Amino acid sequence: MRLGYGLNVEQTQKLIMTPELRQAITVLQLSSLELSLYIEQQLQENPLLELREEEADGNGEEGEFEWELEGEEEKREYDLDWEEYFQDSSDLGFPRVERDPEPPAHNYESFLSQAPTLMEHLMFQLYLSKCSPEARAIGEYLIGNIDEHGYLQTSVEEAAKQLAVHPRAVEETLELIQTFDPPGVGARTLQECLLIQVNQLGIKDPLLERIIRYHLMDLARGKFNRLAQQLNVPVQEIQRVADILKTLDPKPGRNFSTPHDVRYVVPDIVVEKVGDDYIILINDVSVPRLTINPAYRAVLSQQENYDSRTRRFVESKLNAAAWLIRSIEQRRLTLYKVASCVVQLQRDFLDHGVKYLKPLNLKQVAEMVGLHESTVSRATSNKYIQTPQGVFEMKYFFPTGINSDGGNLTSAESIKKMLQEIVAAEDPKEPLNDQKIVEILYKQGIRISRRTVAKYRGELGIPPVQQRKRY
Repeated sequence: MRLGYGLNVEQTQKLIMTPELRQAITVLQLSSLELSLYIEQQLQENPLLELREEEADGNGEEGEFEWELEGEEEKREYDLDWEEYFQDSSDLGFPRVERDPEPPAHNYESFLSQAPTLMEHLMFQLYLSKCSPEARAIGEYLIGNIDEHGYLQTSVEEAAKQLAVHPRAVEETLELIQTFDPPGVGARTLQECLLIQVNQLGIKDPLLERIIRYHLMDLARGKFNRLAQQLNVPVQEIQRVADILKTLDPKPGRNFSTPHDVRYVVPDIVVEKVGDDYIILINDVSVPRLTINPAYRAVLSQQENYDSRTRRFVESKLNAAAWLIRSIEQRRLTLYKVASCVVQLQRDFLDHGVKYLKPLNLKQVAEMVGLHESTVSRATSNKYIQTPQGVFEMKYFFPTGINSDGGNLTSAESIKKMLQEIVAAEDPKEPLNDQKIVEILYKQGIRISRRTVAKYRGELGIPPVQQRKRY
C-alpha cells in the first residue's frame, strides 16, 4: 500500500472548555478567603476592574455595573430630607443618634495579643536564670532543637560537637532546661518526659517509676492483669498508677502557639434560626465588590481617536471583567441553592443534633436544585457552614448510610453518636465489647457488623474493652 499526504475537510463536534468556563469553575470551588485572594490577583491583571464603594440605595437593591447614568438626578417637588427630619428620632421612638459620630479613640483594649511560642517561653526563662554566658549559649542551641511537642531532637554528644564544648556542660544545661515550664520539656524520650513531671510534682512512688521505665507499653495496651502478676502487686495498684499517668502530659509543648498554625475557620455560609424557619446567608463580606472602571468608556465610544489594537485590548479586558463579575454572582446563587436544599433535607439535624443526621449524596441535591452532580461537588468542596449546631464542613452533610429495619438508612455519623452514648453509659467494671454493642444497635433497628463497630470506635478514639475496664 502506498503512503502519501493529503488535505481533507472534516466537520466534527468537540467539547472544548473555554477560558471563561474554566474561570467560572475555578471561582465556584474557591472558599471566601481564596476568592478574595483571587480577586486581588485579577485586580492587578485587569485595569478595567476596580473596587466598588458600598453605598446604601433607597430601594435596598445593589445597582449593576454601568458606565453612565441615564440623565441627571431630577429634582422632585416635595423632596424632603427625611433623614434630617428624623434626626432627633423622637417620632420614631428611638434614642437620639448623632449622624456623624467621631470615631472612638484607639486604646490598648482594641488590640489582640499573640500567645508566645514554646521557644520564646523557654528563652525567657533561660535569660532569667542565673547561668554563665557559656551555659546560656548552650541553652539557646538546645532550645532551638526542641520541637513543637517539647522534645529535644538532638543528642548531648552532637550538641557538644557542634558547640565545641564538653558533653558534661551540655548535660548540666539540659538539666536546667528540664526544670523550666511546662513540666517535661526538654526530654528525649516519653519515659524521661513522664519521669520529669513526676519528680516536679513531688510524687514518691517506686511502683510508678518502675512501670514508667520498663512496662509503659504493657500499661498502654491495658494488660493490667499481666503487669500485676509480673510485679506481684494487686491489680488495683496497676489501676492507680494508670490513673496517675493519665494526669500527666505526654506532649508538654502542644499548648503553645506555633507561627504557622491555623487559628480560625471562616464559614462561607451562615444558617440562623429565626422563629421556626432557618435563614441562609452567604458570608461574602470579605469578598471585594467589583465594578468596571468608567474611564475606559471613551476608548470604545470615541473609536476614531484610538487604533484597532487599543480597542481590541479594551474589549478583551471588558469581556473578562464582565465574565468574572457574572461568575462571582453565579457562585453566590449556586451556594444559596445548594445550602437551601441541604437545610431542607437535614432539618432534623439542625433541630435536634447529630443523631438525626440523614444519609445524603450529591445526586439527590443535584436533582433537586437542577444542577449537575459535579457542580454540586465543586460548590461544597472547601466550604464551611455555620449552623446552630456548630461549624461544619459542607461535606459533613453528605454522610454514607447503613441499612436499618423498615428499609430506612441511618447515617454513619448518627451511629457514631449512638456508639458514644452506649460507651458513656456502660459499667466501667464490665465494659461492653464490640459484639455486645452490635447486639444493642440491632435491638434499636440498626444492622451493623462487628468490624464496622470496631472501625467507628477507632475513628472516635474509644479504646478497646481491655483499656476501658476499671478494677
